[in-house]
Amino acid sequence: MLTHIHIRDFAIIEALDLELYPGMTALTGETGAGKSILLDAIGLVLGDKADSSTVRHGADKAEITLSVDITQTPSARAWLEGQGMDGEDETCILRRLITANGKSRAWINGSPANLTQLRELGEQLVDIHGQHEHQSLMKKDAQRDMLDAFAENDGLLANTRAAWKSWKQLHERVTTLASQNQQHQERVDLLKFQVQELGALQLQAEEPEQLDEELNRLANAEQLRSTAAQGYDQLYDSEPSLYSTLGSLIHDLETQVGIDARLQTPLELLTSAQIQVQEAAIELRDYAESLDLDPARLQWVENRIADIRNLARKYRVEPQELPQRLTQIEAELAQLGGGDYDLEALEKQLLDAAAAYRKQADTLSTARSKAAKQLSTSVSKAMQELGMQGGKFEIIVTQAPDASFQTMGMDSIEFTVSANPGQPLKPLMKVASGGELSRISLAIQMIAAQKVTLPALIFDEVDTGIGGGIAEVVGKQLRNLGTNRQVLCVTHLPQVASQAHQQYKVTKIKGKEHTSTGIVQLTQEQRVEEIARMIGGVEITPATRALAEEMLG
Repeated sequence: MLTHIHIRDFAIIEALDLELYPGMTALTGETGAGKSILLDAIGLVLGDKADSSTVRHGADKAEITLSVDITQTPSARAWLEGQGMDGEDETCILRRLITANGKSRAWINGSPANLTQLRELGEQLVDIHGQHEHQSLMKKDAQRDMLDAFAENDGLLANTRAAWKSWKQLHERVTTLASQNQQHQERVDLLKFQVQELGALQLQAEEPEQLDEELNRLANAEQLRSTAAQGYDQLYDSEPSLYSTLGSLIHDLETQVGIDARLQTPLELLTSAQIQVQEAAIELRDYAESLDLDPARLQWVENRIADIRNLARKYRVEPQELPQRLTQIEAELAQLGGGDYDLEALEKQLLDAAAAYRKQADTLSTARSKAAKQLSTSVSKAMQELGMQGGKFEIIVTQAPDASFQTMGMDSIEFTVSANPGQPLKPLMKVASGGELSRISLAIQMIAAQKVTLPALIFDEVDTGIGGGIAEVVGKQLRNLGTNRQVLCVTHLPQVASQAHQQYKVTKIKGKEHTSTGIVQLTQEQRVEEIARMIGGVEITPATRALAEEMLG
């Protein structure tokens, strides 16, 4: 529940610290004193939009801090933990700051927060019923939302939304694929041809480089063979050859090394050189003999290289990248040939998704119809208590055979009412009397609020347009709601205010240069005076004071 609110420089409030208590709390005061300002401040700190006009004239910024006890609100605690905003104790601190230039900042337990986060948390803490609630009840969407809230259809709505999303995705895919089917088939045919063309080449990544080397060798085979044979002849076979010249020199050194040992090193080097010359000569001989002058092989290599380069130019890649390009084309072809592009298979999936959606929508519709009967009966009863004898309220839930698929189901929901006995039911939006509409709206809100599990309810002058014994009934209803939760009620009716567990008075404080608003909690004696004022106006007589005491008693 809400435990404390601090307000500074908001609207005409200069500074305010207010403790809030369990049960029903009434906020009263003269017309124009600013009774709704407190509720406006709570709305802002719970995520309502703000602008610079909310900042008190002459101030730089407005600041609102709200403390909330979340001990009995596990959903709020779970949300805070999920956002990493949980505090050290069971009190949640929400803070909102609005500057004079219209900029806004917010915090939850000291962590920066955006308006979406404030609203998400606020929806788990407070339910606000405004004096203009009946205006929103004129809208079909608001009527549906209220019925779903009363029926506690959150789970069914989530299932219906999920089924709708699955159907919608398939529907869009089938529609797109059907319109592009010709282009799709043409693309598949092209990819198949390319796979066949590149596959027939059977190219390995290293082959282009190897073919270039072989072509160079085959094209110069005669010159290579001549050079190798000439080298063999000069090194070993001719007279005198380098091998024989080295052999003669080695022989001479061997005869002299005994005379001077310093000739040993050059002798060893020349011996090694003679061995290497012999090995090089043998290698050249074998190389020359291995070279094959093969014009047919040369022609084949030239043709193979030409084929590879032609395809590389066609696919705009380097020759060695052709195998990778083949792999990419095969992957695209596999994807285009998969289930995502099988129109017939997708159409069957679409039918299954449509059937699944209808099943979820029908389940939701059944729950709505059941809740509509309960809510209709309860609101009709409340209308009698609010002085609309013989009045009847009925929620009509229908589903046309050709209704389109919607994320919120396929139902058409309409609130209808008969304000007087014998009159036919008419749509709520066609009820002419503003007073009747106000009372019907109040009856709906009172019944709907009984199903709300949030820890705090706020009613902002929802009793406008009623009085007398009916106002007393409304007061008792609000007090009953306050037995197991917190109820804040802005009212101008003494019959309602007298039912509250505690009462605050809102007053205007007029200074020489500006006017501000003050809010004080009333003692029992002060409550008598305030209730008497609400009954009798400016001049309070002993009779009105006695009546006030009786009402509070």
